[in-house]
Amino acid sequence: MGIFERYMTLWVGLCILAGVLLGNMIPGAFAGIAQLEVAHVNLVVALFIWVMIYPMMVQIDFSAIKDVGKKPKGLVLTLVINWLIKPFTMAALGWLFFRVLFADWVDPQSAGEYIAGMILLGVAPCTAMVFVWSQLTKGDPNYTLVQVSVNDIIMVFAFAPIAAFLLGVSDIHVPWETLLLSVVLYVVLPLLAGAWTRHKLERQNDGQRLERFLHQLKPWSILGLLATVVLLFGFQAETIIAQPQTIGLIAIPLLIQTYGIFIIAYACAYWLRLPHKVAAPACMIGTSNFFELAVAVAISLFGLHSGAALATVVGVLVEVPVMLSLVAFANRTRHWFGS
Repeated sequence: MGIFERYMTLWVGLCILAGVLLGNMIPGAFAGIAQLEVAHVNLVVALFIWVMIYPMMVQIDFSAIKDVGKKPKGLVLTLVINWLIKPFTMAALGWLFFRVLFADWVDPQSAGEYIAGMILLGVAPCTAMVFVWSQLTKGDPNYTLVQVSVNDIIMVFAFAPIAAFLLGVSDIHVPWETLLLSVVLYVVLPLLAGAWTRHKLERQNDGQRLERFLHQLKPWSILGLLATVVLLFGFQAETIIAQPQTIGLIAIPLLIQTYGIFIIAYACAYWLRLPHKVAAPACMIGTSNFFELAVAVAISLFGLHSGAALATVVGVLVEVPVMLSLVAFANRTRHWFGS
């Protein structure tokens, strides 16, 4: 394990701090970067995510994907967690905390918006970042690709109906261009580029050349993650500083949701006797969120400065360090599972 992976939590922590400090010191620079977007998808963030997941796409062996269907339990697990459990537990926790436990501290309108933002996070399973978590847990890249792809297809059809049901409205507007563009930018394009690169290297019949190329790319994947963290926290730096108490209140149910879903998924993976290289990514997909989409939809529905938008930003604040802790746990418990 290299220095990047060994001290990942430290690097992410420093990048969160750097993002918040820079966002408050030079807000104009981040405001300018934030305007570089198409269909609510920030192009600079998309570039860094692209840098982050392209090396992982090169690892995918398309000739092995056909064998995924022979082991469907990992795919079934992530689908059940993402679409039958996670959205509903998120909505229940949001209601419990902001309608009951925190009712005296938050006005009803703000509480409703915070719950809405949490629901949007719960209905958007992770797309791009999960390739990072899969790599850090030594997951099967081919299986991870299939899991993410199937979830993306379902998300196109299921996101709006589930969100509408949980939000209690019938005319919810989902920016489909944001959803489709995000999938193209974060999955399709890097996947095609990775497949082309692997094909070119394999045509030379030199496995060492492919391994050497992957080794050279690996640090860039981590750098892409760290740059993304700096940008995301830089965009929301002023909000984080201005509303620390509210952010703490929102973070509590999000933390319970994240760890709770992982426990459920990990226990099911153990019960199903999944190999660790399938179990770990499956649980990471079910635990993490497609926060780029959740933020975009929250802004579209409720406005840039709404409680819903704030809740989705807190989701980003919570997710990266929490997911790194879960990656560490999954790696320490590798011996619980088969190879």
